[in-house]
Amino acid sequence: KQLLMLQEVILKFEELLVGNLDYFKNTDKDVLEFKPESKWSKKEILGHLIDSAVHNLVRFTEIHYAPKPYQYRTYNQEDLVSICQYQSADSNELILLWLSLNKQILRIFKSVDSEALHYEIELNDKSIINLRFLMSDYVAHLEHHIKQIQNNRYST
Repeated sequence: KQLLMLQEVILKFEELLVGNLDYFKNTDKDVLEFKPESKWSKKEILGHLIDSAVHNLVRFTEIHYAPKPYQYRTYNQEDLVSICQYQSADSNELILLWLSLNKQILRIFKSVDSEALHYEIELNDKSIINLRFLMSDYVAHLEHHIKQIQNNRYST
């Protein structure tokens, strides 16, 4: 049952990557860069997804060899989007980086065995989740932000 649920997460992940690549490539630069007051632009949301992929790639790899429970480290999302200057970055570079990082994460997802799904992760509040939850949550987070990006009310 665990592996079946994992297969569903992987399928959803693949759909999100393949199904949204054309959207990013074919969306006008002005739409991607439009910045609502005190919110991220669609391009900055994509940058946030890159930051998320970078941090989660580390998590999804380290958990296999780090002491258990794995210690979950947070990151400052707002500062990273600003520091990385996603708003002024080349859109095609961002799209390729996002896709490449997520393809690597997808390869890791596909290689996870049923034992690893139960590896424990200790959050900052000392609560415990497992790798299966973190994987599912990553894909849900990705889907949430892709829906934000594709929301037509969030454009010029």
